[in-house]
Amino acid sequence: MPSRRSTVPRPPASGRRTGGTPRAALVAAAALCAAATSALPAAPAAAASPYRGANTAAVQDDFNGDGYRGLAVGAPGAAAGSVDAAGAVVVFYGSATGVTASRRTVVTQATTGVPGTPEAWDGFGSSVTSADLDRDGYADLLVGTPNESAGTMAGTGALTVVWGGSAGLKGGATVPTPTGLDEGCGFAAGVAAGDVTGDGAPDLGVTGRCGATTYTGPFTRTGAPASRAFVMDLGTNRGVVIGDVNGDGRAERFWLPGPMDGDASGPVHRENHPGSYTALPLADGLTGRIGDIDGDGYGDLVTGVPYDASLTSGETPAHRGGEIQVLYGGPLGITPDQKPQVFHQATAGVPGAAEDGDMFGSSLSVGDVDGDRYADVLIGAPGEAVGSRSYAGSTTLLRGSAAGLTAAGSTSHSQDTAGVPGAAEAGDMFGGSVHLSDLNKDGRAETVVGVPNENAYGVVWLAKGAASGPVAGGSATISGNGVGLTRRYADLRFGEALPGARSTV
Repeated sequence: MPSRRSTVPRPPASGRRTGGTPRAALVAAAALCAAATSALPAAPAAAASPYRGANTAAVQDDFNGDGYRGLAVGAPGAAAGSVDAAGAVVVFYGSATGVTASRRTVVTQATTGVPGTPEAWDGFGSSVTSADLDRDGYADLLVGTPNESAGTMAGTGALTVVWGGSAGLKGGATVPTPTGLDEGCGFAAGVAAGDVTGDGAPDLGVTGRCGATTYTGPFTRTGAPASRAFVMDLGTNRGVVIGDVNGDGRAERFWLPGPMDGDASGPVHRENHPGSYTALPLADGLTGRIGDIDGDGYGDLVTGVPYDASLTSGETPAHRGGEIQVLYGGPLGITPDQKPQVFHQATAGVPGAAEDGDMFGSSLSVGDVDGDRYADVLIGAPGEAVGSRSYAGSTTLLRGSAAGLTAAGSTSHSQDTAGVPGAAEAGDMFGGSVHLSDLNKDGRAETVVGVPNENAYGVVWLAKGAASGPVAGGSATISGNGVGLTRRYADLRFGEALPGARSTV
């Protein structure tokens, strides 16, 4: 298989300028950068004893043991004092009323106990996820810093774990970086967690521009795993997805190397064991998530293929405007002969119209929005034009059912949708990141949408779930400057990284 990827597209800049420098266009950038050090309110009080479920689907993001999921939002362009674009992550703690801007913790490389030093353009917070690495009953925060330098080599990358506990997030460690990384490798541009070995300890898959690495848990408080392995060298490896698709209690790991010569949509590989893979020749994808869409007890793999012929060259570009593909799990898992189910904006019942460069599938997440026990799929199309406003962005929710994913009852939102705060503007890229998570424990996932190009700061939109889908009425946005982050010349890009999948370069 070729080891070099084809040229990947970048959308046009919005044309706006902030701080005297041009505003960068987003598409799939692995990192612009950022950090913040301002003192903010501490984590809320936790339950008397930890909620023993940080590695379960129910409460995998519970950082303080109170039984509610938290929400981690990356802002890789935030400043750390006078250090431009060092990066920051804002963690909001869940509650019976969801999350609010006032109940938050900000983590940077200047935070006490967090390893590293804020440096310009590090991009701390370019990727975020969580897992209970040390198995103490509290979810731990994982933060990718793909532009982190190693000595004199710029951009080798680093992965940081910040430990959860009864008082919230405190202290941290560096997950060991693979040996032999070169300058510009961008390690930890992507990270996923899941129990691959079936021993109850989470394992990791970490991607970058120089291949991919697996880590086998449990992890010690030094950040050291039980073992690690460099597993794939196909040039850039942009995506990794972990989830159980055959019901044996062990998660499978799928690798999405990204656009290759002659395959602009990117191949999909199922890992047999580290170093051994089975190609899924009928499938494509640059982004991916796993969830039980048809309610049969087996995880299903959803991949995003956002780059159409207007944005890239290659033998297998996506449908015009981009597409998503669904591969259904079962007793045999996902087999190479399975043909994916495909959805795009020209599919009957899917809102909108398929247009060049929409980037439908650039970000996606899987969760149960309406409480019917079928996982739904939220899809970002940050290149979507709203009226004459190019790259304003939109999201689409497709529904899970006993028959699989369906366009019936699907909904679409943009900042011009009634009830959604703000207004659609050219270059905002609403849907640059998306995430579905039950933050108030009512059995219905909230919709979280990143709008990283909103003004110079970025916002996230939060809407409650219901039988009708995301509830725009009464929904709210939280902005990067509204939670105390600061900027110098770079845009904050608050909301660029959420735990949902998104395309990166």
